[in-house]
Amino acid sequence: MVFIGALIVIATFYAIIKRYETRLVLFTSGLLMALISLQPMAAFDAFATRMVNQGLVTAICSVMGFAYVAKLTKCDQHLVRLLTSPLSKVRAILIPGAVIITYVINIALTSAAGVSAAVGAILIPTLIAAGIKPEMAATAVFAGTFGSVLSPGNSHNVMVSELSGADVMSVISTHATSSIVAVVIGAVSLTIISRMLKEDQGYEPPMVTGSADGAAPAQAGEAEPVNILKALVTVFPLVLLILATPQVGLLPPVINIPTAMLIGAILAFVVSRTDPQEISKAYFAGLGHAYTNVIGIIIAASVFTAGMGAIGLTGALVEAMKQSTGIVNIGATFGPFIIAVLGGSGDAATLAFNEAITPHAAEFGLTIAHLGSVANVAGALGRTMSPVAGAAIVCAGLAGVSPVELAKRNAPGMIIAAIVFMLMMLVF
Repeated sequence: MVFIGALIVIATFYAIIKRYETRLVLFTSGLLMALISLQPMAAFDAFATRMVNQGLVTAICSVMGFAYVAKLTKCDQHLVRLLTSPLSKVRAILIPGAVIITYVINIALTSAAGVSAAVGAILIPTLIAAGIKPEMAATAVFAGTFGSVLSPGNSHNVMVSELSGADVMSVISTHATSSIVAVVIGAVSLTIISRMLKEDQGYEPPMVTGSADGAAPAQAGEAEPVNILKALVTVFPLVLLILATPQVGLLPPVINIPTAMLIGAILAFVVSRTDPQEISKAYFAGLGHAYTNVIGIIIAASVFTAGMGAIGLTGALVEAMKQSTGIVNIGATFGPFIIAVLGGSGDAATLAFNEAITPHAAEFGLTIAHLGSVANVAGALGRTMSPVAGAAIVCAGLAGVSPVELAKRNAPGMIIAAIVFMLMMLVF
């Protein structure tokens, strides 16, 4: 039975890599394993339980609801322009600065593809106009698109919080330093590569209107002055949550993620004076989008892991990993990492690992927060060097280059960052 389960798991991830519908693949595989083990209700019960998981649904959906309001009121655009405008004044930090600014904005705007479009439309033309080759300009933005690992609305942070019983901000604090080190490694690596390839200066964009140099978006961004209040609204919910953590304690802990996001949406209405009916529509559209595209994958992944448990595969994996903590470290890091590179998304592999293996972290001498966070960040790093990731395709399109060129330039930094992250989290 375990052997059959292993074959189904391999086939599952092959199908995900081939870009079949992730939720369908995970659900079908989980149900098949449950049926083979004569425990079909294990799959159906897992489906029903995850559908109404209060912690996951309220946190993830409310963050996406606020993101939709920020986009409607253009608060997100003002944040992007506020942070990116100083870059053009200091040539030496153009490339590493673009990586880090994208990373910081991705904490507030958690969609990798969304932040690529918002930041890339401004930064990529700016970098190209400064003489940076288009491939490198697009890669600099793409390299920073894993900042959402520090977001309280990140689905994996929320899941690990549920598994460990700790609040989301405490989970983030376990990997915050290591995650920041990872982006610094990515930024430094890309800076070195740009100089080795001589792509950091000297490029002359063709004088063609409407071309991939993106002149139009840059000019449009300069038309309206940056509204500081609108920019600050985008990060205000995150600030509230930080101030309400036990570590800071400046605000009462009753300020949870849904509360902070609703306050942010109200403030966005106040500073933008947008029609409140449109605000309401946007917020609830965001809730629906999050349930469909994020919670939906979590539900399907829970069915998959329930099937693994029913067929005996989870128990066999845990017993094998008990023999060597090193296997757990490598599996948590490079399982999600490799699948994310090949499939363009680290979500399926990370969710499956965190559902099946992370609850047993104590048996390996680790904490749930540490093991779950490693899978989370490793999957994000792998996706940030995948040529088929949505963020890669968006950035490449804005620069008029191939996504493969971005993946090649990001690969050294992301691989080194993954190894260093694993060592910092699980060894030292």
